[in-house]
Amino acid sequence: MDSRDKVIVKMLMENARIPKTHIAKVLGITETAVRKRISKLEKDNVILGYKAIINYKTTGLSASLTGVDVEPEKLWSVISELKKIDEVKSIMLTTGDHMIMLEIVAEGVDELSDIHGKIEKLEGVRRICPAIVLDVLK
Repeated sequence: MDSRDKVIVKMLMENARIPKTHIAKVLGITETAVRKRISKLEKDNVILGYKAIINYKTTGLSASLTGVDVEPEKLWSVISELKKIDEVKSIMLTTGDHMIMLEIVAEGVDELSDIHGKIEKLEGVRRICPAIVLDVLK
């Protein structure tokens, strides 16, 4: 990944819908070159996807940021199972209080609670620590 790729990634992180022509103008390269670079970044798993930032209050959806502690030898099997849960939108390996942090979005608090219960029962999970999202500010 070179300096141009880093600029592209930064610009997409700020606005995933930014026109490719604008990125090309900033970098002084063609739009085709920008598209090829983005395609390569996607292929190389630098860019994993694109998301809309949702105001959960206005949609009736509920969300949590959930810490998950697991038995170290079960880490990858737990992650594999978490990937199968549609409501789990992000899975992050972390340092600090929890080994794994999840972003979970559900139809409501009851469904969110059910998903937390399902995760707690996965083999290798020691505990979960959910924090319900009250508002998204940025």
